[in-house]
Amino acid sequence: MENVALAAAIAVLSGLGAGVGIALATGKATEAISRQPEAANKINSIFLIGAAMAEATAIYGFVIAILILFAT
Repeated sequence: MENVALAAAIAVLSGLGAGVGIALATGKATEAISRQPEAANKINSIFLIGAAMAEATAIYGFVIAILILFAT
């Protein structure tokens, strides 16, 4: 049982990487918009796509952790 809990905890750690990635992307997008306000719409749309992809990895890790806990 301890191995299952450890495996689930490791799977959930993907959320940590996603959080750091989204934070860095937000900071860089803010800097880019402050340098070029006329490109704010394009920068914002690219940022949102990247943030959604990073968040998807965190959701996949969470789903895998749930499957590990309840499918075994």
